[in-house]
Amino acid sequence: MALFDRVIWQIETGLGEPITLNALSENCAVSTYHMCRMFQQGAGMSVMAYVRARRLSEAAKTIAVEEKRLLNVAFDAGYASHEAFTRAFASYFGVLPSTVRTARSFSTLPLMEPLKMKQDMIVDVAKPDLRDRKAFRVVGLSATCSFESTGAIPGLWQSFNAVENEVNSAVAGAAYGVCCDADETGQFRYVAGVEATGKTKGMDFVDIPAGRYAIFNHTGHISDLPKTVYTIWNKSLPGLGLEPAKAPDFELYDNRFDPETGRGTVEIWIPIS
Repeated sequence: MALFDRVIWQIETGLGEPITLNALSENCAVSTYHMCRMFQQGAGMSVMAYVRARRLSEAAKTIAVEEKRLLNVAFDAGYASHEAFTRAFASYFGVLPSTVRTARSFSTLPLMEPLKMKQDMIVDVAKPDLRDRKAFRVVGLSATCSFESTGAIPGLWQSFNAVENEVNSAVAGAAYGVCCDADETGQFRYVAGVEATGKTKGMDFVDIPAGRYAIFNHTGHISDLPKTVYTIWNKSLPGLGLEPAKAPDFELYDNRFDPETGRGTVEIWIPIS
């Protein structure tokens, strides 16, 4: 089963129980960071935003067709009080729960139904090379991003390109976009930089441990990179029986990629167990 579908299945079978990102990722045998990244690209929203939307949608159906007390509906949807549930319901649907109960209908509400993997996000991706790599350091500039907002990344690259020559002890040949330090909220640190053997004052760094990697190639425009990443996580890795390791993954940009046009080949390095 594709990773996206596994996450959806876990959510749907546990809507009435406490759901956390850590538990979901452990049940799906993937890191929290990778799960959140894949889900955001496939669903256009965060995992927990989807959970809230599904719970409120099921609550709306219950309110419209059953006589169940609103407080009990609130508890079932994961809210500790009638007031908290009413605020969330009104914010999402634009109407009060009592209005839906009086109307005995949910036909006009924008309900969130269970999602399925988006087939239009699946593209042709060649089999990866499997390669071991020694530990190394990437030095550059970093920004805190979330899976709902990666708009800071293009500007970060522009800023780094302007100061790249200032990196001490830089190793020539490639630039790296490293995704690391993800947390339960879906935030992560993105480092745009180059390999270096030391540190540089005023710049950030990330140490990447030694490990084995599945190396995929994305060819074309950089704007299509999300589709390649989505395919890797939902089709390529599961299909090959590869389990991702809980370590930073990164993009490698060498002379095959033209930063001026945004076209060329980008290597996507996924750590595997």
